[in-house]
Amino acid sequence: MTTPSAAPPAAAFQGNDRLLFGMIAGLVTFWLFAQTMLNVAPDMRRDLGVASGTMNVAVSLTSLFSGIFTVVMGGLADRLGRMRIMRLGFGLSIAGSLLVALAPAGALAAPVLLLGRAIQGLSAACIMPAGLALIKTWWQDAGRQRAVSMWSIGSWGASGLCSLFGGLMAAQFGWRAIFFTSIAVALLGLWMIRGAPESKAQGSDNARFDLAGVLLFMLTMIALEVFITQGSKLGWASAATLGLAAATLVLGALFVWLETRPGRHNFVDFSLFKSRTYTGAALSNFLLNTVAGTLLVALQLVQLGGGMSARQAGLLTLGYAIAIILFIRVGEKLLQRFGPRQPMLWGCLITGLAIALLSPANLLLEQYRVLSVIGFTLFGIGLAFYATPSTDAALSSLPAAQAGAGAGIYKMTSSLGSALGVAISGSIFTAISSTGAPWLEGVIPFPGRQDNLAVRQAAMVALGFNGVMVALAALSVVLTIPKGKRAEPY
Repeated sequence: MTTPSAAPPAAAFQGNDRLLFGMIAGLVTFWLFAQTMLNVAPDMRRDLGVASGTMNVAVSLTSLFSGIFTVVMGGLADRLGRMRIMRLGFGLSIAGSLLVALAPAGALAAPVLLLGRAIQGLSAACIMPAGLALIKTWWQDAGRQRAVSMWSIGSWGASGLCSLFGGLMAAQFGWRAIFFTSIAVALLGLWMIRGAPESKAQGSDNARFDLAGVLLFMLTMIALEVFITQGSKLGWASAATLGLAAATLVLGALFVWLETRPGRHNFVDFSLFKSRTYTGAALSNFLLNTVAGTLLVALQLVQLGGGMSARQAGLLTLGYAIAIILFIRVGEKLLQRFGPRQPMLWGCLITGLAIALLSPANLLLEQYRVLSVIGFTLFGIGLAFYATPSTDAALSSLPAAQAGAGAGIYKMTSSLGSALGVAISGSIFTAISSTGAPWLEGVIPFPGRQDNLAVRQAAMVALGFNGVMVALAALSVVLTIPKGKRAEPY
């Protein structure tokens, strides 16, 4: 990526609510609609007749493709125009949702479903960095913090509603209706953003495209994803699995070497990480987003181990959805009062407490349901405290000319964190639920039914992984985010 000067906003355009909520409509097609697969995956697997490993890939594939291409599309948005890339994202959302909605049962189910999920990820890769770059460009000071809060409600809030929404929609209308509704929302968003002027970085049109860097990054992430999701099936000590691990390390090293060479128009501009605030926001964002696996594990636990329906399981997350929407703007006020560090740290700690409450799968179902309601509510509060301070800290630390690319890297950390968190949690859960974890029985008693013992043990181990990741997120905030109210300048 180059570092050109920023173009002045067209005719001193100021952002307005119609444009903001139109962009957010595109955002929720990913976080609300596409992410419903965290809850409705068992229903889809049964109807389409696909293997559990394939469905795990389909669940995480959208976040993976979003993470891979977010930086690319953010850089292209700076160069080609942020509104142009935004509209492209809406079009891809419609196409991807249509493929998923029309996926046939049988032999074509897997390829059509996976293609649709990949296109949904490309859509998010267009909409997220372009939208954040436009917010940085067309909203200022307190107005920008409000816009970031609304944007956070569209992402974190929608992700909180996705399980409940998906369960209700699947129960009332079938899971296919979720994706047809997503198409309608995308069309509405396209209508709302009409008329906004173009915005791009001045002098960026002649920047060369880093094809080698993009390909290396894609291959690295694909090798990592296949290693995580298919390792237990192939055998962790098999030649194929070890080869995937080696490929991930070698390709990743080559990518870093290539992208840090001077004089190149790099896919990832590592100079952005000179800002300690930006680095801390991006790192903690990646780590905290890995706890998306908490939803997958907890919901599959109560469905597979407790016999609850997708709708009943989704209702357990109601407190999560309500809390994250209500407390997003509390995070904004905490940002204005304390700066980003304190609310980001508080958010991590509350999220960790929530995972601790969701972890005792050894309890009886009725006891676990009470804890899960409290845990999911705290989960929403923690993420709400974290969301706006982290995003505003990242945007405030970016040079104007690299708003799209920098926002792309920041959102890439969200998508890759979510994809890897879901993939790792799902792999742990799937592997242990088939064999059990006998070593846990000597440490923790498991009263009640014993036919679901392996599922309960698998959930405890997988949720333990999520607890470790949120602890690392809190540590990264402590080590990287400076104290004080103002973000560190770029």
